[in-house]
Amino acid sequence: QVQLAESGGGLVQPGASLSLSCAASGRTSSTYYMGWFRQAPGKEREFVAAINWYTTSHYIDSVKGRFTISRDNAKNTVYLQMNSLKPEDTAVYYCASKKMGVIIDRPSEYEYWGQGTQVTVSS
Repeated sequence: QVQLAESGGGLVQPGASLSLSCAASGRTSSTYYMGWFRQAPGKEREFVAAINWYTTSHYIDSVKGRFTISRDNAKNTVYLQMNSLKPEDTAVYYCASKKMGVIIDRPSEYEYWGQGTQVTVSS
C-alpha cells in the first residue's frame, strides 16, 4: 500500500507561480513513477507530468517550459513547480504513483492516488 499526501495549491493570478508537493509513504516499488494529473470541471483527468526513480521526466506539451517536476527519493516526495500560470491551468491536481512500466500518461496505469488539491488561476 502507498499513501499519497498532496500540499500546495491555491488561488493565484495569471502569470504567477505555485508549487505543489506530494509525500508518499509505503512500498517504494510502487513509487517508481510519480506523476501529476489534473481535472477541470466537466473534463477528463489529464496527464501533466511524470518522473521516474532516476529522475527522467515527461510533460504534456501545454506545460513544457512552464512546469517542472522533481523528486527527492530520500523523502519519497515529488514536487511540481508551476510558473507562468494560465487560466486554463485551473483544475484539481492529483498526485499518483505506479510501478515500473512503459505507459506513464494514462490514469488507469497508476495504482495509487492522492486526494487532490485545487489550483485556480484567475484575475
